[in-house]
Amino acid sequence: MKEATALKPIRKITWKASVSLRRISASSVFLYAACLVVIFMTACAIAPQWIAPYSPEVMDPNQLLQPPGAVHLLGTDYFGRDVFSLVVYGARDSLLIGVASVLVGGGLGGVIGALSGYIGGWVDVIVMRLIEILMSIPGILLALAIAAAVGPSLFNIVLAVSAGVIPNYARVMRSQVLTVKNKPYVLASRSIGSSELSIFLKHVLPNSLSPFLVMATVGIGSSILTSSGLSFLGLGVIKEIPDWGTVLSQGRGYLTVAWWICTFPGAAIALFVLSVNVIGDRVRDTLDPRKSGD
Repeated sequence: MKEATALKPIRKITWKASVSLRRISASSVFLYAACLVVIFMTACAIAPQWIAPYSPEVMDPNQLLQPPGAVHLLGTDYFGRDVFSLVVYGARDSLLIGVASVLVGGGLGGVIGALSGYIGGWVDVIVMRLIEILMSIPGILLALAIAAAVGPSLFNIVLAVSAGVIPNYARVMRSQVLTVKNKPYVLASRSIGSSELSIFLKHVLPNSLSPFLVMATVGIGSSILTSSGLSFLGLGVIKEIPDWGTVLSQGRGYLTVAWWICTFPGAAIALFVLSVNVIGDRVRDTLDPRKSGD
């Protein structure tokens, strides 16, 4: 009997997780978006050699600016490189920057916002004033300034994009913590002598994560857009294998004679960002307690 009683909370959490997963996957649009994300992250980012027909570093002078066809599915660029292979291999750095920026910026912003909201007082006032100063600077402008100052590299681009999103995550997390820390179950836990650290880790933080996770999901797409914009302006990662934004930048001078160089990398960015946003919207609708019947 004691074992059955002890397993009840675990079974309840497992049941709720399975119900949420069924709700999320019930939409056919979500399934299509999830399939696109999986294709980008596995076939393109993890194992591009499985799908790319050519090496992105191979230049063929006899195949300069060839339009899309049977030999080159998405055409070739001004070096004779296969555009389809460039798009496939370029996904790696683009997705890495997007995910890493959310982990770094979202993690720092979430910690700052959570501690600021829970501690309150003069700490909250000082932290929020600093966050408001950062929020007065557009994220893309802040990322542009940092990237121009520290120089183009993968680490620096992640740093630049992360800095631009920290205020948004901090504000969202602080707002949730301020709401949760005054809930009856938190006050009851404090009244029976639980430590503030225990209350924060066991009650406040877990119940404040839903909007944060949704924002992080959507933030991957936004970070990729920002990093692509930096690459388009010449402040991206300088490598032999360019990312999506760099391919766009390199092909803009040939837009009137070779539209495919810019079109297909741009379409890849649009499809991935749209797919991530669809997934984020679905997760938000599922985790929203106002729309839950349980």
